[in-house]
Amino acid sequence: MYIQQLYTGCISEAAYYIESEGEAAIIDPLRDTEQYIQLAKERKAKIKYIFETHFHADFVSGHLDLHKKTGAPIIYGPKTETNLPVHIASDGEIFQLGKISFEVLHTPGHTIESCCYLLKNESNKPHAIFTGDTLFVGDVGRPDLSSGDLSKEELASIMYDTIQNKILPLADDILVYPAHGAGSSCGKNLGPESFSTIAEEKQNNYALQKQSKEDFIKKVTEDLEEAPKYFSINAQINKDGYDSLEKLKKNALVPLNIKTFKDKIDQDAMILDTRPGNIFTAGFVPGSIFIGLEGRFAEWAGSILPFNKSIILVTEIGKEEETVVRLARVGFDKIEGYLDGSFEAWQNAGEPIDMIIDIEVDELAMDIKHDKNLQVVDVRRETEFAEGHVKDAINLPLSDMTDVMTLAAFEEDQNLYLYCGSGYRSIIASSLFKKQGIHNIRTVIGGWNAIKEEKKIKTLKDVSALN
Repeated sequence: MYIQQLYTGCISEAAYYIESEGEAAIIDPLRDTEQYIQLAKERKAKIKYIFETHFHADFVSGHLDLHKKTGAPIIYGPKTETNLPVHIASDGEIFQLGKISFEVLHTPGHTIESCCYLLKNESNKPHAIFTGDTLFVGDVGRPDLSSGDLSKEELASIMYDTIQNKILPLADDILVYPAHGAGSSCGKNLGPESFSTIAEEKQNNYALQKQSKEDFIKKVTEDLEEAPKYFSINAQINKDGYDSLEKLKKNALVPLNIKTFKDKIDQDAMILDTRPGNIFTAGFVPGSIFIGLEGRFAEWAGSILPFNKSIILVTEIGKEEETVVRLARVGFDKIEGYLDGSFEAWQNAGEPIDMIIDIEVDELAMDIKHDKNLQVVDVRRETEFAEGHVKDAINLPLSDMTDVMTLAAFEEDQNLYLYCGSGYRSIIASSLFKKQGIHNIRTVIGGWNAIKEEKKIKTLKDVSALN
């Protein structure tokens, strides 16, 4: 028996490769499926099953492409509703893989069709459980993402029964392999580890403690931040189907000369610049939206960019395909090419450029003292803002900045100083302000992390300006 977790950090997603006697199964694959095919080839195994734990909302699954390439059936749990060519398993159904087997456990709560796959070893002893978004390390799947007309309270009630009847009876030594780790928006507060055991979860997971159903529902549903806007779109894509990644890449990986690039801008294509933040701020094509590959790229792209508009890319040379694949993971399929020669070609041709001023924390402290038109904008989440922020700062979470009217509320003569946690989100926010014609923008290098450090420096004259 062989198990490999294939973890993708930028979306906190775990897919799994399981193998026995030359037969392999893939659980919750990403859209870029070549990694699974290559792994099976290297290990001289054949992919026999594609197991899906539910209709994922935070990424587009690779189930269809992998099925077409391997012929392996796609397995979903009970209550699944789709017109795709899938096998809808019954609760307790067994799938043999070499000398090991998987038992389907219907575990609704996150969604109605959610299920877990209990892996039994060569001796038919339960060894591991692949829990999808039902059970995480330290958390359970949020109950407010899908499943039709059911309220989050109704799904949380169903989740309580799932925990009591399907999870808690499992043996303590069973390994827990979830579909997500820390940073995922599919739960409230996932732990830092990407796997666990049933014993550890019984001891440390708030949702597995002894409690009434009423208390459980309250704990699971309270303090839920708004789900990213693209979640419902991705869930529907996974349910209805999509074009192959190869077709998407063929249409997207087209080098555009400057004239063609400008023509597409005139046709209202959206410019997405994925270069590193410090390079972007030094110069970019006017009107570009920045989302750098170095951060939680796919998540912020899905949260900020519209899915119904054409996208043209500015990337570091050699990063074009990576950008397209990572966009495809969250359902973007209207990518129409990239600027040939990147930003340098644009600049060398004498085309107009824009830039964003980066400042150090000590400059922020000085300007706060002297600039009457200065307004500090904190683009972190409300919970982060509540834990500490610059005095008199406005909290405008980046996820709320897709509303044009929100950005238009700022005065033209205001000098806006933006910061986030470390500097990544504030550059995204700055590019959104710039696109709306607000140009008196500065971003604080290092964000709140740097601001907190500077508070300890005695030479900083206005530490009173920091909360």
